[in-house]
Amino acid sequence: MDDVAMAPEGLEWKFSQVFGERAAGEEVQEVDIISAIEFDKTGDHLATGDRGGRVVLFERTDKIDGGVHRRVLEAMDCSSSQHPEFHYKTEFQSHEPEFDYLKSLEIEEKINNIRWCQTANNAMFLLSTNDKTIKFWKVQEKKIKKVCNFNLDPPKPAINGFVTTSNAPTLFKTCFTNGGSNDNPLNFRNNNISLRGLTSLHLPTVTSHETSLLARCRKTYAHAHDYHINSISNNSDCETFISADDLRINLWNLEISSQSFNIVDKKPANMEDLTEVITSAEFHPSHCNMLAYSSSKGSIRLIDLRQSALCDTHSKVFEEHEAPGSKSFFSDIISSISDIKFSKGGRYILSRDYMTLKMWDINMGSGPVATFQVHEHLRPKLCDLYENDAIFDKFECCLSGDGQRVATGSYSHLFRVFGCSEGSTEATTLEATKNPTRRQVQTPPRFLRSPGGSDDINGNSFDLTTKLLHLAWHPSENSIACAASNSLYMYYA
Repeated sequence: MDDVAMAPEGLEWKFSQVFGERAAGEEVQEVDIISAIEFDKTGDHLATGDRGGRVVLFERTDKIDGGVHRRVLEAMDCSSSQHPEFHYKTEFQSHEPEFDYLKSLEIEEKINNIRWCQTANNAMFLLSTNDKTIKFWKVQEKKIKKVCNFNLDPPKPAINGFVTTSNAPTLFKTCFTNGGSNDNPLNFRNNNISLRGLTSLHLPTVTSHETSLLARCRKTYAHAHDYHINSISNNSDCETFISADDLRINLWNLEISSQSFNIVDKKPANMEDLTEVITSAEFHPSHCNMLAYSSSKGSIRLIDLRQSALCDTHSKVFEEHEAPGSKSFFSDIISSISDIKFSKGGRYILSRDYMTLKMWDINMGSGPVATFQVHEHLRPKLCDLYENDAIFDKFECCLSGDGQRVATGSYSHLFRVFGCSEGSTEATTLEATKNPTRRQVQTPPRFLRSPGGSDDINGNSFDLTTKLLHLAWHPSENSIACAASNSLYMYYA
């Protein structure tokens, strides 16, 4: 959307890959459900986190035309008949369940957020967080070195790294001239030993064999949040990052884990005066002094770190005011923003509340420049959704690298892609299956079954137990990764 002159044509989405697909009737373990997805800046690596505290890394492997990477051909305007392909690279246990004895509080190992950091020396770096603790990980290939080319075969390791063999005396005896023998084979002078019995004498050598990926936790950033961490975001200076909980945003230096700077504090002197909480926060993609955070009252605040050390006052606020008389009991709940994302150029902010996606121009504070209805058909059922707690589900959102499209998830493992260019009418609903355009009719919970047997305009029932909360868009291609329970589905267009 940053550089769009005209509305693009609608895309035809196709299935690419699936990892962890469930068999029919297979029960999914709670710890295996994916809770975070993130591409790195190149799009060649993808990370997922789950409720069991594990981080799984995938690497892109598709190469065509004699090994030329697909991205190179696309930059040259060449077409490719192959779809993007990723393969499993490695995984590691990022967080473990903990217990806060001072507050008698269990801390889950579930990964809330993953953010890639700048690579260096062929090593990958990333941040991961659960509700309370952030960790900085380094993942690097290590070559396994082995000592080989021994004179005596097979070698057997002994104490202090020396190599011995059980048949050493026998080998020495075969070296004696004239068939001589001695119970002490090391008595060289007395037994006139000749080395002519050995075909060759060589020193052991150290060789590098296969490589192994090693994940090492370089830093742990803890004890800085009283409430659950909902988001982390890297700064464009590649040195700092922020972490946000319900009431505070802290600024960290990647190399300093012992202290952080509190830059936003929304906690009132009397907690009874609390009217809103922080729901998401993100740094501007190119201005290291700017960041935005959203609230449960549907507002987005843009702050400038140059203005003051404590940024309780914002430089700009973006919110949409309801028409008089349209406010209801559910208005504040469904207006709560669950996720925000900057566009690649930084001019636009995409936000997701319960019912809609909204696109905001940071130069216009009067209202969103575009609004996309995600599941407006559920509006008559807000009372049932409230009783079921589904109304508090936190859906993520994402933008394409060119800013021309946005995407977010819904129920029944559905996700929606919208064209956001001026004049675009693109609105595609896809299902997280191997046939994304197939609309599978599922038996909905009893309170969702409508008298007419239909829950949306397309005549499909919705299952609130299968929600697609997490998805990510490739930074430079039309490729989407999304999580359906414990399965990772990937699509391309």
